[in-house]
Amino acid sequence: MEEQQSPRATGRGGPPRHQEGPPPFVRRWVQGPDDEDRPGPRLPWLSTAALTVFVLVGSHFAEHSQAGRAPLDAFAHVLLVASCAVLLIRLRHPVVAVFAASAAAMVYLGAGYPYGPVFLPVMVGCFTAVIAGHRRQAWGAIAMLWLGHLLVAHWLYRWLPPSGDSAAPWGQEVGIAAWAVAIVAVAELVRVRREQWARERAGRAAAAKRRADEERMRIARELHDVLAHSISVINVQAGVGLALLDSDPEQARTALTTIKSASKEALGEVRQVLETLRAPGEAPRSPAPGLERLPELVEQAASAGLAVETTTTGRPEALPPGADLAAFRIVQEALTNVVRHSAARTARVAVGYEPGALLLRVDDDGPPSGGDAGGSGNGLIGMRERAAALGGTIDAGPVAGGGFRVTARLPLAAHPKETP
Repeated sequence: MEEQQSPRATGRGGPPRHQEGPPPFVRRWVQGPDDEDRPGPRLPWLSTAALTVFVLVGSHFAEHSQAGRAPLDAFAHVLLVASCAVLLIRLRHPVVAVFAASAAAMVYLGAGYPYGPVFLPVMVGCFTAVIAGHRRQAWGAIAMLWLGHLLVAHWLYRWLPPSGDSAAPWGQEVGIAAWAVAIVAVAELVRVRREQWARERAGRAAAAKRRADEERMRIARELHDVLAHSISVINVQAGVGLALLDSDPEQARTALTTIKSASKEALGEVRQVLETLRAPGEAPRSPAPGLERLPELVEQAASAGLAVETTTTGRPEALPPGADLAAFRIVQEALTNVVRHSAARTARVAVGYEPGALLLRVDDDGPPSGGDAGGSGNGLIGMRERAAALGGTIDAGPVAGGGFRVTARLPLAAHPKETP
């Protein structure tokens, strides 16, 4: 089987696969959890506590360097702690966190306290909200803080502490606007990158599922082709043996011998498929069947009472493993269908080699047997799937004057779906 000859997948002892995505130290923050079924995120106690300490200490340093601003009192400390504490819910409720942090910072500035790290909680809240997908809400919170600062710094300062304060220079507003734009830009960049990593994860998961589905279909086709042909031969010979058991014991013995041979071959091929399942990627113990085993199919069909004539046209050439296996299975399934569904006792198999293509044709003269053949009805579907996997085609249907014809065309050029 061509799939058994594919290179071994990376396994125990092989080189580690390259892990795409962000570095481990930013994966939890930027990429999010790999398992969407995990419970909600935990409260970020450590980062919030560290940010709170930094904001409090930094605000005290800012107080000493900004003369004329209101001194930090108990209310200022409450506002600073509140702007940081609300970030505990930023992973679960990012919109509430960013608006609350912006509101606390706006009240802090309106009270005339010194500028400083009070903007950091707003930055963290905006960053988290944008990454979580709440872009407009994050922009709105930043815009609210900036507009509030404009009102306080240029119009309301006369009625707000500290007393004797003057309007802030307009150049300062340019710096604050640039600060806000930079926060939003960085958050948007991280959000886009996170979505890209999420799409890559989803693509890898879909590709893995698709490969699993294709492997399952491949194994189903192999088992169907192996068992359908052998069981058909066994069924016919069992009927012959039962009919001749008393009148012609020697002929019944021949039928039982054929049953034994067909069942042994079927068991060997089934074992080969199952070994592939148990040890994927290992080399098969026996070569995949191909058209060189066409005489075996003819002999097995003869044991079932079907005489098969074979003809070859064109110049025979070595076939790619995938095309060789597909050709063998198509002929095998076509002959199985003749044994099951046709009353004809002769069939013709024509193999034609053309430049870049292999033509197969299996004919019988009919008529249909009309009985219940006991098949699964998946034979033609499996043949078409095998041909389509190689970029080929299958035509099957009755012909004028009775009988049935299966025609397959398999390209011999390398195909993306075929493993060399």
